Amino acid sequence: MKFIKTAALGIALVAGPAFADGHATGDAEAGENLFGKCKACHAIKDAEGEVIVKGGRNGPNLWGVYMRQAGSEEDFAKKYGDSLIEVGESGIMWNEEEFIKYVADPRDYLRETLDDRRARSKMSYKLPKEEDARNVWAYLVSVGPEPEEKSE
Repeated sequence: MKFIKTAALGIALVAGPAFADGHATGDAEAGENLFGKCKACHAIKDAEGEVIVKGGRNGPNLWGVYMRQAGSEEDFAKKYGDSLIEVGESGIMWNEEEFIKYVADPRDYLRETLDDRRARSKMSYKLPKEEDARNVWAYLVSVGPEPEEKSE
């Protein structure tokens, strides 16, 4: 069973850019290497709870983050800061553009998005290089469920 999961993950990483199909412009393989820093706080577990990447529990599960409403991961709801929940309630969904702006500086992103100088983020880690953020996003999209277009 472990072989099957490993093989599936390998195929997903190789095919990531193919099935990301415009949802991710970075390099998923480079993003996997960078995600090593993210897993201090974040794990990636699929819908059945199978671990794709073992990580910390300080941050929400990042499986299926593409087009998820910001601040809405059910199993993490009590740990989000009020500012991120407010951003999500305003209708912001995670996509590559929003993700890149957020991880560059989470506090500044929340303050700008909410137009509130008092907005705070519980995420202190920053990923200021846009290329690194694009690569991590590509990795998250590649190991998550196949993205579906959301109608507006």
